[in-house]
Amino acid sequence: MQPHACHTCGTHVEVEKFSFHHTSIQWQNDAEETCAQFQALAAAGDRQVDASSCKAMRDSIEAAVLDGSIVVPD
Repeated sequence: MQPHACHTCGTHVEVEKFSFHHTSIQWQNDAEETCAQFQALAAAGDRQVDASSCKAMRDSIEAAVLDGSIVVPD
């Protein structure tokens, strides 16, 4: 897994790319405190932190893949 910080809010995650289409994200315990999208979900009563629920993080990871910061195996 590779460390990554969201370009929008700075939330830190661990990312593993198995291919360009498959991404594994391990959220840290403080995601609801640092991620604005997770704060909104928590305020609405949704306590599930789901990797697919934060578009900013997905966009940030995609940008890191394109600039080579996150490595995708061949």
